[in-house]
Amino acid sequence: MLKAGAKAILSTYVKNVPALLPVQDSLETMVTLLSDCFAKGGMLLVCGNGGSCADADHIVGELVKSFRMERRLEANFLASLPQEGRGALLAKRLQGGLPAINLGAQCALLTAMLNDVGGEYVFAQQVAAYGRPGDVFLGISTSGNSENILLAGTAAKAKGLKTLGLTGRSGGEMKREFDFVLCVDADTVEDIQDLHSTVYHTICAAVEYQFWGD
Repeated sequence: MLKAGAKAILSTYVKNVPALLPVQDSLETMVTLLSDCFAKGGMLLVCGNGGSCADADHIVGELVKSFRMERRLEANFLASLPQEGRGALLAKRLQGGLPAINLGAQCALLTAMLNDVGGEYVFAQQVAAYGRPGDVFLGISTSGNSENILLAGTAAKAKGLKTLGLTGRSGGEMKREFDFVLCVDADTVEDIQDLHSTVYHTICAAVEYQFWGD
């Protein structure tokens, strides 16, 4: 269940960006699914192509370190750090984080797959290696038809991951094949990506509140 503060964050973003109104319920669903995943010790595997790969990197950056709030370190980890020297330094400087990885950031692996197997399999290979039941796979595709994203989604389902998609108005094949897809109300690549940026900022802010808010 979402905290009141997380719901308030969603409402504020939607108020400030009316284009999000058609997906307000979908935003809440995405926040709930991701929060449940992290609360149970799961990890987010996210990927996209081109600008959507940059968006995946951006999402990881907002989740792994603090975004809008001060984040306390997990109590057991903090207690395990030495109280002096480097341990004290880490206790002072590190922030609470949520486990997320951009599958498009593994350059050596990506180029090996491109050379040896084929570009359409680069993300599916990583899902097969990293994915664990209870994790979440998030594929970003403006068309909803990116084959390497769809193949990764198939692999993710086989591994027991929940599959989420972020795409444009039509949803493409992703809408039929993934567990849940958020389709922004836009058609051109640049308009879809502009809305995607606001969507994932909204989601990351609300998820962060779920774990570090009052």
